[in-house]
Amino acid sequence: MAYTFNIVGVSPVLQFFNHQLSLKEPQSDGVEYLGTHICTLDAFLESVETVPDKWNWNLDQVVDTVINFWINNSESIDYWKKRLSDAGKDNLLVARVADFAALQAELESLLKKNW
Repeated sequence: MAYTFNIVGVSPVLQFFNHQLSLKEPQSDGVEYLGTHICTLDAFLESVETVPDKWNWNLDQVVDTVINFWINNSESIDYWKKRLSDAGKDNLLVARVADFAALQAELESLLKKNW
């Protein structure tokens, strides 16, 4: 299975957790949103550790995906690190980790809703 990892934005802590709690059932199998107070590789690796059990993912592959993102996207990481700092301490950096099939299904669902 192939995975993807992207930083998607900055969110107030309460809004992020309220959103997570409001999801009685996952919106899409195999798509998970993660939040962290600091923009570091270690912080995201720590937050991703519990996800594979939930979706029956291969932890080593998920970790490799996050590391590869970190290695290949330094400009994007610097940008989001600055946005998180600008936003203040009551905010989280939000990222999405997903398997490609689930992400494709989520995007197709969004496109169908908008047509």
